[in-house]
Amino acid sequence: MIPDKHKDLFQKKAFAHLATVGADGSPQVTPVWVDFDGTHIRFNTAKGRVKDKNLRRNPRVALSIQDPDNPYRYMQVRGRVAEITEQGADAHIDALARKYINQDKYPFRQPGEVRVLYKILAEKVHTLG
Repeated sequence: MIPDKHKDLFQKKAFAHLATVGADGSPQVTPVWVDFDGTHIRFNTAKGRVKDKNLRRNPRVALSIQDPDNPYRYMQVRGRVAEITEQGADAHIDALARKYINQDKYPFRQPGEVRVLYKILAEKVHTLG
């Protein structure tokens, strides 16, 4: 579902803006690091954060990702979280740290923090550029 001409956005250090639905029905938007495994858009956060709670209650998401080299080129995705797992989440956040900040280990981990990996299945995609 992700168009070939926009898959390169996942290779760049482009932040995605992830929208989830809060308990009161209001949107909550967070910039996140992302990658793409060929089927799912993946991101990672700590268990218990607002987006984690929102997604466990309601798996619907929207996100946008903008080309850092051309702000008029972007992709908007609407879909749902198909999987939430702790398995592989530590390795995934370290891979994202290598991509985004050139560090082998994610340096912002808090004591006792449990990382969670989310896999988004795109259902509707809009692109520009």
